[in-house]
Amino acid sequence: MLQICSLLPSAAEIIFAVGASDLLVGVSHECDYPANAARLSKVTCSKIAANLPSEQIDAAVRLNLADAGSLYELDLALLERLGPI
Repeated sequence: MLQICSLLPSAAEIIFAVGASDLLVGVSHECDYPANAARLSKVTCSKIAANLPSEQIDAAVRLNLADAGSLYELDLALLERLGPI
């Protein structure tokens, strides 16, 4: 059976819109629409804490982009367990 993980919220929304949500097994941490997306596993996360003051967010963004080149992390172990194909 086909199983899908969406790393883009807009792609997950399209999958729901076309009635194929039963194929979706994982989504991005930013995927919050439609409400049913909340029941799905989140295969990404932000490397930046959301509760920081804006000055600290700016510094963390600059550091992460300089060091790792990305602001997000992919949960490879979870992605492997979900087994999208």
